[in-house]
Amino acid sequence: MKFGFHVSIAGGFTNVIERANRLGCETVQIFTASNKQWKRTPLDPDVVAGFRASLKEAQLHPLTVHLFYLPNLATPDEELLERSRQVLSAELGRSSILGADFLVLHPGAYKNSSPDKGISRVSQSLNRAILAADEEKVKILVENTSGGGTRLGGSFDDLARIIDGVDKKDSVGICLDTAHAFQAGYPLHTSKGLEETLAQIDHLIGLEKLLLLHLNDSKTPLGSNNDRHWHIGKGEMGIQAFRRIINHPKLKHLSAVMETPSAPDGDVRNMAMVKKLREEG
Repeated sequence: MKFGFHVSIAGGFTNVIERANRLGCETVQIFTASNKQWKRTPLDPDVVAGFRASLKEAQLHPLTVHLFYLPNLATPDEELLERSRQVLSAELGRSSILGADFLVLHPGAYKNSSPDKGISRVSQSLNRAILAADEEKVKILVENTSGGGTRLGGSFDDLARIIDGVDKKDSVGICLDTAHAFQAGYPLHTSKGLEETLAQIDHLIGLEKLLLLHLNDSKTPLGSNNDRHWHIGKGEMGIQAFRRIINHPKLKHLSAVMETPSAPDGDVRNMAMVKKLREEG
């Protein structure tokens, strides 16, 4: 299993590689611009060329882009839905330009409509983005969520139904966030719970569709529906859960991105921990 972090692009893409190398990353995840605003600044071709060359030299692979958090592909609000769909297409294009392998997104919330309608909107949004893409080099990965309220993705059935509604199924997959699954009620902290969860994913979606892990511990208890990430082995899931996940024969070929909280030397400690668990087996 390869390990990396979601790395800030503050100061430009040229800083990403330096930060990733400093943390000992083997893979990396980024936003393509600020995650707090809709506006996307056009990508500078020279900057992109330098970034892609540095990425290759550093052997950081795969590169994952995370869709920022303002879009809602499940919303019944027609104006917001259209804006979200436009930005998804734009981000898919930007991801391709940057040389990304994956674009990860949250399915969104259906608000005052219904789960069925929300799921349909997400599937149609993905169809539109995939159809409009010049090339299909970047796979869209739908991420599971901690659930609760009208948020989709708290169950793997949600993800299965979203993918079922996508025409070009080779263009989509899923990203498993360990903290989100735990918070949604999947007992990944036990050996039995991990096996049952993987069996359910395989039955509903197919493990071949699981292409990336978000490796996070949980600050909140099992089934809390409260999305709070925590440091590896220091949260409610515990260190043995991550030992099993990292070395599981059905998972160890994957790349894993950590999205643990910012803390002095926190990233360094988390990276050291997961590499130690990998080494010990």
